[in-house]
Amino acid sequence: MLELRNISYQVSEDDKDKEIIKNINLTLEDGFTVITGPNGGGKSTLAKLIAGIIKPTSGSILLDGKDITNMDITEHAKLGISYAFQQPVRFKGITVKDLITLAAGKSLTTGEACHYLSEVGLCARDYIGREVNASLSGGELKRIEIAMVIARGTKVSVFDEPEAGIDLWSFQNLIQVFDKMREKTKGTILIISHQERILNIADRIVVLTDGEIAGSGSKDEIYPGLFTGESVCSALV
Repeated sequence: MLELRNISYQVSEDDKDKEIIKNINLTLEDGFTVITGPNGGGKSTLAKLIAGIIKPTSGSILLDGKDITNMDITEHAKLGISYAFQQPVRFKGITVKDLITLAAGKSLTTGEACHYLSEVGLCARDYIGREVNASLSGGELKRIEIAMVIARGTKVSVFDEPEAGIDLWSFQNLIQVFDKMREKTKGTILIISHQERILNIADRIVVLTDGEIAGSGSKDEIYPGLFTGESVCSALV
């Protein structure tokens, strides 16, 4: 279980402090949670705080009761938090099998590595020996990155706008992958997104606007009010 207690984050702009995240309290239990809201509301910043890429200005982050607030991304990863970037990194000279083996943290046979690729809908024989370079599309990279997260088998998996920069066909496949993860993965899956199809397979939706939680609850409680044409806050009253 991941807990955010009174989390705030601010940056300095033009010699003034700007608060991006404002005193957020949030508990993320096992299941599929989507954080959504207007652009610029602080969603990606919150994901980076959870992953340990940046540290909060104030407040505490706890993983299974352990305070991880001041730990860096490497320590977060070792404790069981995975983070998938909006734009996956390309690694010239490193094969897909190399990456999946690194993610698993142990030696894998080709068959074992291929199993993870199959989980995300990729034909393993076409990808296992390929370099993670410009020859791979955005959609292919996204699915390889998800295969790495599955191979890690972590307590918390964070995906920051996985739909960013991919075509409609690839997005359709991503939905199927996430739906499958939702059914099979034990632990917390957290996705930052404003795509209706991702929201529609969530167990829980959290709405973040202007750095604050405007609403939080089950999909059935929150989803209907998101597309009424009203403001986020008024739709959730």
